[in-house]
Amino acid sequence: MSENEERIEIPARSGRAVRLASGQSVRVINTHGHQVVDTWAFNAADLSEFMSMEATRASVLKLCLEVGDSYMSNNRRPMLTVLEDTSPGRHDTLIAACDVHRYGLLGHEGYHDNCTDNLAAGLAGLGLAVPRTPSPLNLFMNIPWTGEGALSYEAPLCRPGDSVLFRAEMDLVMAFSACPQDMLPINGLMRRTVEAHVELG
Repeated sequence: MSENEERIEIPARSGRAVRLASGQSVRVINTHGHQVVDTWAFNAADLSEFMSMEATRASVLKLCLEVGDSYMSNNRRPMLTVLEDTSPGRHDTLIAACDVHRYGLLGHEGYHDNCTDNLAAGLAGLGLAVPRTPSPLNLFMNIPWTGEGALSYEAPLCRPGDSVLFRAEMDLVMAFSACPQDMLPINGLMRRTVEAHVELG
């Protein structure tokens, strides 16, 4: 990390939000190699414009984006461009953010930390709020698919320190959640959630 970069921790099971200027870079780091990071981006001037997985898939015709590809907004405008990816490149654009209802369906009783609430808490830290939770970019989340259309929840394919570097294509508010899912193996076979990190360039 250079002296011009800022490093921010996303604590295990928690969320953080940051502001980025157009052209600024952001690197999301899978510090321990097995932590999924739910990621959102919003137009800083109009939070009703947000990074849309549906619009992105329609634009790039891929389930997993590659270097040079851009994630699109719900207004079909580029928001984040992938500059570098040191991971195996498996990131999920299909699965909704977890919430208390999801954990109830999995058999958990009572409250469970979740990415939907982490998004709200991260934005609240900047004095912001959104009326609903967009479908996130689930960085490092390994959801294999078959030719028949079946999906499965599998452990990440990453190594410790793997990262993805993005460039902001407009002034953005970005939010991140170190996903607290411990009832499925998406955060590794040990089902242990840990911190991740973000570096702003």
